[in-house]
Amino acid sequence: MEMILREGLAALGLRADEAQIGTLAAYGERLTQANRVMNLTAIREPDEAARLHFLDSAALLTLADFAGKSVVDVGSGAGFPGVPLRVLRPDIRLTVIDSVGKKMDFVRDSCAALGLGDVTCLWGRAEELTELRESFDIAVSRAVAELPLLAELCLPLVKVGGLFLAMKKPDCDGEAARGGFAVRTLGGRVREIKRYTVPGTDVAHALVVVEKVKPTPAQYPRRWAQIRKKPLLG
Repeated sequence: MEMILREGLAALGLRADEAQIGTLAAYGERLTQANRVMNLTAIREPDEAARLHFLDSAALLTLADFAGKSVVDVGSGAGFPGVPLRVLRPDIRLTVIDSVGKKMDFVRDSCAALGLGDVTCLWGRAEELTELRESFDIAVSRAVAELPLLAELCLPLVKVGGLFLAMKKPDCDGEAARGGFAVRTLGGRVREIKRYTVPGTDVAHALVVVEKVKPTPAQYPRRWAQIRKKPLLG
């Protein structure tokens, strides 16, 4: 795993010292071990995890400025993309959120064991954590929901002037168009869609970059059941 990480990060143009590579590899080993007894991720082979979890997450550092930012990872699962971002950019102030308790327990325990004790791990639903409203520079999310729904979970957490970064499949133009009304209603605007290929693979992904241009109206976010039943589609 370490060689894949080292070569992949170099291909992305990212600098990582041996301690950072070691921390990522140790996190991957903990993930592999935990996946034997609980379903944390569908990717179970260490080499595939290195590419499709760690390098995919790291690619965000080439697409947006994370330096010194407060970052929230919504629907983080087993810690992606948030934890690799934090390892590679130690100046990030990271909060990870997931509604599945065992996943947050894994992330919390792993971060503590690997010296990342300043990562805040929250078990709960993003739309219910109202104390976090408009308190982050960047919200990131990967494979959680379609953009019209995901925007309502993430944009209320972002400060005006901040970014919401949605990791998507490369053919996401239609989804971005469907999410346009929700994004505008929630105080954002789709600034651009950036595409990239995960190093060492032919896997292409896209990043929908949404800028927060005004405060989210007070009535949002709604409860998840209502978001899902009546998404903001115009």
